[in-house]
Amino acid sequence: MTTIAQPSEAETTVPLRSVVANQELALDVVRDSLPAGALERPVRWAHVSELLDPTPYLHGEELLLTAGVNLPTAAEDVAAYVRRLKDAGVTALGFGITPPQHEVLPPELRDACVRHGLPLLVASTRTPFLAISRAVSLEISRAAQREQHRIAEAREALTRLAGAGASALVRELAERISGWLALVRSDDQMTAESGAPWPFPAEVDALLAHLRAGSGIRSATTTMADGTHVVAQPVSPQAVASHLLVTGKPDRFTRTDLAIIAIGAALLGLVGRTGSDTARLGSAAVSGALADVPQAEVLAQLMPAPDYRLVAGIPVGAGPREAEAGYDWLRTRLDTPLVRLSPGPRFTAITGRAPGADTLADLREHGWLVAVGGPVPAERLPNAVAELRTLSHRAVSLGRPVTFDAADSLAALVPPAAAAAFAQRALAELNRLDNERGDDVLVRTLRSWLAHHGRWDRAAEALGVHRNSVRHRIAQVERALGVDLSDPDTRMELWFALRWSC
Repeated sequence: MTTIAQPSEAETTVPLRSVVANQELALDVVRDSLPAGALERPVRWAHVSELLDPTPYLHGEELLLTAGVNLPTAAEDVAAYVRRLKDAGVTALGFGITPPQHEVLPPELRDACVRHGLPLLVASTRTPFLAISRAVSLEISRAAQREQHRIAEAREALTRLAGAGASALVRELAERISGWLALVRSDDQMTAESGAPWPFPAEVDALLAHLRAGSGIRSATTTMADGTHVVAQPVSPQAVASHLLVTGKPDRFTRTDLAIIAIGAALLGLVGRTGSDTARLGSAAVSGALADVPQAEVLAQLMPAPDYRLVAGIPVGAGPREAEAGYDWLRTRLDTPLVRLSPGPRFTAITGRAPGADTLADLREHGWLVAVGGPVPAERLPNAVAELRTLSHRAVSLGRPVTFDAADSLAALVPPAAAAAFAQRALAELNRLDNERGDDVLVRTLRSWLAHHGRWDRAAEALGVHRNSVRHRIAQVERALGVDLSDPDTRMELWFALRWSC
């Protein structure tokens, strides 16, 4: 049965054999108490306790030291004591010979440890518990230094290979963790691999499905039927990236293994995105330079998708910080290379799918208020600009992100050609006046005023002008169009005209 879990952030440990092999401690090992692989069990620290039930104070993976001060004499009670330690995850029990308390190892304790498979070490009177604790502490410190050195070496080697592409990175990463590794795209097909089983076993398929379906899940692990340990996680910098990194090995993954995998995932995310974006941008640029290639085909080369959406970002509150106002940060969050930055700051992007609620909330938290237009084919993107402006004004008015939803939109019922013709007729005089002035001040003022429900102060704040200027401009609009903007039907018709205008 497949068990899926998130990998733990364990502290540095050392194998029990490193404690047993320390000749200065002169520990006697009860060999019959060692099940297969017992000396490879991790030791987190050495802990002294004379409690009959120390388990409430244990975390697991301890070398528990006792002189048997409160050790019961009845065999069944000693067995219960050992069973509690085993169930609590104690790695081994160290018993200290301490006359007159105990002249020799109690046979009841020996038998219980053998029966329950709890490794038993015996320390003579010449080896104080303090010496054992100190030795374990020093060994863990040395192990931590070795881990950091291994991580640093891996980081340097992987970074050097970043320019060679994803395949070279995958091969090096697999070698660094002594296992197999695969880079898997959204359809669960491998784009690069090193020794990975194919097709994936059922346990791996279940792991990938679990990881993709989760919310906020960074990584997950499973154990296959043959005992292979498997870890999967999205490639960075996106926690919900479409590509997943999957790796397996016979032994459990150590904290160092997981750290190296995280470095590899980060580099693969950057290399994969940079490489694919650069290739697509280069192809699109060449196609765009050819006069006989339609604009829609250029976009399809750059970012294949059935439909596209325009996304606008407006600063809110204190606004985005420098990093969050940068191209790379926005490209990662929106999952598109097509991001244009404008002073203000503001941004406009073309995406292949609408950003999810979590992404919109994340952008809002980092100083961006976002409006998302409806899905349109590539050739109709220029026509969607007016709709995006209207949605942006609505987002500012409501103080929250706004996403177009055709299922709930009355405007979606009107055929595009009829909508464009209506908008052109309704706004013709305003467009003429703005064209004579060389700006769009009247159309922009009307859009903002309607978006703010006729509130002079709110519209003036959004436009960056005095409220009297807004009053003056709205009066011009009424005269030019020959309408009364106190009429709700008129306001509704002009609002739709603004949304449909090209």
